[in-house]
Amino acid sequence: MRRITARFLTLFALLAGCLIGTMAPPAVADSKTVCQQQDPLSGTCLVWVVVEVPDAEPVSDGPKDTGSGQSCYWDGREQNLYDPPPEPVPCSSEYGYWSNAYRCYIRLVDPQPPAGHPAWKGHEPGDGAVYDCYQPQADLLIQIWAADPPENSGAGPSPREVAQLAIDDMQLRAIDVGITPSPGADRIGLVGMPVWMWAANPDSHTFGPITATASAGGITITATAKVQKVTWRMGDGTTVECRSAGTPYKASYGKKPSPDCGHVYTSSSAGKPGGTYTVTATSSWVITWEGAGQSGTILLDGLERSVEITVGEAQVLVN
Repeated sequence: MRRITARFLTLFALLAGCLIGTMAPPAVADSKTVCQQQDPLSGTCLVWVVVEVPDAEPVSDGPKDTGSGQSCYWDGREQNLYDPPPEPVPCSSEYGYWSNAYRCYIRLVDPQPPAGHPAWKGHEPGDGAVYDCYQPQADLLIQIWAADPPENSGAGPSPREVAQLAIDDMQLRAIDVGITPSPGADRIGLVGMPVWMWAANPDSHTFGPITATASAGGITITATAKVQKVTWRMGDGTTVECRSAGTPYKASYGKKPSPDCGHVYTSSSAGKPGGTYTVTATSSWVITWEGAGQSGTILLDGLERSVEITVGEAQVLVN
């Protein structure tokens, strides 16, 4: 597994073109990204970890993580070239290495042109260098001058890694838990009575949708995130999956069960530590990204919040 750390470390690695352990690796089939370290106050994730789903673990029929994408791509729209459309390209060929910024394969001219040659653009030999720039889409070979070697996009970030920068900007966080019975020693639920669960005051950061754009290494990616489901671990060994934010409980509902996200306890919490059930709500996000002539999906899991609730036997309360 690999970690995706804080944004400033990620951005440093991207701009340096170094695919180190703090970066998201190319995702494999049936992989997922989980939060390994979470800020307990804000509910945001500090460290995401990309892991492979074991073969023995059932794989959801929902969206799949589609991988990292390719770092090198062609997009000729700025030159009013639409055929072929934006698409990935090999990062190297017999013509050199690919540069997204120049939209061509780069190769140092050897030997360099003599002084006064138009390719120097008024510069003297030794002041920068002249490069061949071959664009296979237009079958065009030109010479360019550059003060520094043009970027090698094959050593830069993948679209997924740039999408992760956009995700960092979203400040996704765990939901605020809404539940009845309410947490607190003076609030006691009853065995056999419906329990309602919901995301309290959901917004774009806790439930989505939310969109952000990021750029690095000549790649611009727009990502949109939304919660796919909230998994509730009820503390009694039961897990409830809710595909919506849930419905907030009102006293007027009485003993009705929740229409979309509920549970019923069959035993009291008296035998649990502290005499309470620990209820944990874990958000599972789906992020779709597009850019660099490509698109993909990232699955994020593990943003969670917990509360303690008390459930008692009715006859005990009567006495």
